[in-house]
Amino acid sequence: MTVSLYDLGVSSYLQTLGALEGILSRGSTHFLKTGIDPDHILRERLYDDMEPFAFQVWNTVHCSSGAIRGLREGAFGPPPPLPEGADFAGLQKIVGQARSKMLELRRDEIDALAGKDVVYRLPSKNIVLPFTAENFVLSFSLPNFYFHATTAYGILRHHGVPLGKRDFLGRMLIKA
Repeated sequence: MTVSLYDLGVSSYLQTLGALEGILSRGSTHFLKTGIDPDHILRERLYDDMEPFAFQVWNTVHCSSGAIRGLREGAFGPPPPLPEGADFAGLQKIVGQARSKMLELRRDEIDALAGKDVVYRLPSKNIVLPFTAENFVLSFSLPNFYFHATTAYGILRHHGVPLGKRDFLGRMLIKA
């Protein structure tokens, strides 16, 4: 069996972005039921030196849809600043839009990027990391994508949102 660049990236991004949509929806419902303003969670962190919830969701999107842009352009870097005034509902919308755009991608278009050079640049620390498209997805984009999605899940769970592993897994790619 051959695994394509589309299979590695897009299929994985779709599964977890869909799960994140569900997790955020469960969070919104929980906060409404408990009388908590969902925007309160935006600044919450698992630990003081970690980025807050809003960044975790934002960077999950960046490490998926932004990674696709990076594959096309041959360059990837840190996420742009979170849109001004982004609230909990706005983050839900951003995740939904990213997933919708991912659904529009054509397998042949993504697979044609295989073998292409992709460079990660972190100008503030003068870091440049060269990758092939496949290695960028496997060793940089996906680990970061899962890290930020997991951290967002953990913050919601820590604040009482009733979530389990099945919520994080989302719609798995089971044999039909």
